[in-house]
Amino acid sequence: MDTHHTRDHLVVMKPGMQKVVFILCILLSLMPFAGPAFALFLGIAVAQISGHPYSHLNQKATHFLLQLSVVGLGFGMNIHHAIKAGGEGLLFTIGSITVTLIIGYLAGKFFKVGKKTSYLISNGTAICGGSAIAAISPVIKAREKDISVALGCVFTLNSIALLVFPAIGHYFHLSQTQFGLWCAIAIHDTSSVVGAASKYGAQALEIATSVKLARALWIIPVALLSNYFFKTSSQKVKIPYFILLFVLAMAANTYIRSLDIIYPYLVQIAKMGLTLTLFLIGSGLSRRTFLSVGVRPFLQGTFLWLAMASLEFYIILNFI
Repeated sequence: MDTHHTRDHLVVMKPGMQKVVFILCILLSLMPFAGPAFALFLGIAVAQISGHPYSHLNQKATHFLLQLSVVGLGFGMNIHHAIKAGGEGLLFTIGSITVTLIIGYLAGKFFKVGKKTSYLISNGTAICGGSAIAAISPVIKAREKDISVALGCVFTLNSIALLVFPAIGHYFHLSQTQFGLWCAIAIHDTSSVVGAASKYGAQALEIATSVKLARALWIIPVALLSNYFFKTSSQKVKIPYFILLFVLAMAANTYIRSLDIIYPYLVQIAKMGLTLTLFLIGSGLSRRTFLSVGVRPFLQGTFLWLAMASLEFYIILNFI
């Protein structure tokens, strides 16, 4: 037999076979019948059963692939619509980020979560999930344990959001605008925001992507303030330059009409890239990752997410 169970409950395979299974699952996640949620949960299943043969490359791969996919989605969007959507969501974005950070701080105190872990979870919830955690962690000199716990918490809740948000939106008959805005503000990571919105409709996707990427720019001022609050030495803040490429892609789609025949193919490739990104994110959520989160940080993250998602849903449903 080539397989047997280990203490980690993984099925041990010869390296070659493990890679074959992994690649076959990637191809399966890209099939026409598969969607973002399917890809994410297939990745999680692979992580629990056979493991990730390229785990050391996973973080860089998902980071690069997500950015490339978001830029590709820009070729299917109108820049005037996107600017309007981003502007309409600006005050809502500022208010929700501020309230999320305040409630996150208080929740961290209540659940007795470490200061840096609590701060990373709060920022991941407030701004843009893993990207915010990755950008802010070196600024506050977070330990690897703090980062792993925050990422594990955020990605676990992302998995749930990707599945339940479209169902909630349909149940309450949210408009495309309402759902796109809710996704952008209440779901942590850009990948899950785009995944959920794409299942709801083209207009929801356009609004969600525009608002979410505008929200991601808040990494910069928050990171600079973090440097002050944690009294750390000055660190370089990673500016998300890919957002500029996203804007250029929208501008090309809006003004360079001679390439109209190409844009739909670029968008389709981008959607496949996003699906693959979600599979890779899922495949990185091993049993060890789930266990490393711990009860208290997960309670803080869950409470904060549910509180803010509910508050934002109420405001959008009644006032937008």
